[in-house]
Amino acid sequence: MLNFKYSTLIDASVETVWNFHERADILQVLTPPWQPVKVIRREGGLGVGAISEFRLFIGFIPVTWVARHTHFKLYCFFIDEQIEGPLVSWQHRHQFDDEGGQTRLTDAIAYELPGGGLAEFFLGWWVELRLRDMFRYRHEVTQQKCENAYHSIDDLSS
Repeated sequence: MLNFKYSTLIDASVETVWNFHERADILQVLTPPWQPVKVIRREGGLGVGAISEFRLFIGFIPVTWVARHTHFKLYCFFIDEQIEGPLVSWQHRHQFDDEGGQTRLTDAIAYELPGGGLAEFFLGWWVELRLRDMFRYRHEVTQQKCENAYHSIDDLSS
């Protein structure tokens, strides 16, 4: 089992960051343009039972990836787990913590590669780099969109 974690402090309220993640087009917004991923469907928002389905390409081979939300606490966290896809297992916790009016957004993933310990030894570093690139992009987009929205609201109320 491998673990990955990425965290960013965003200058916006937890509600602002959470609501951003509830957008109907959030998967398209947060998918880096260089990734060979197509969003097939998203059903159910962030709550338990929600489904996200993607088509990704490993080389020229199309692979279906389906994740279901298994846990949820409003304005705190949601967890999705792979129910169909290329990995042995994948559990992704999206955590939203208030830090003095700002939001600490943390993505924590526990996953297993096919091929066991040997695959993890030879490919784990590569998967870690790909995840770091993806979540750096996701957090930068989230930070930009949420901080701009948050400060725009502050400007209007002044």
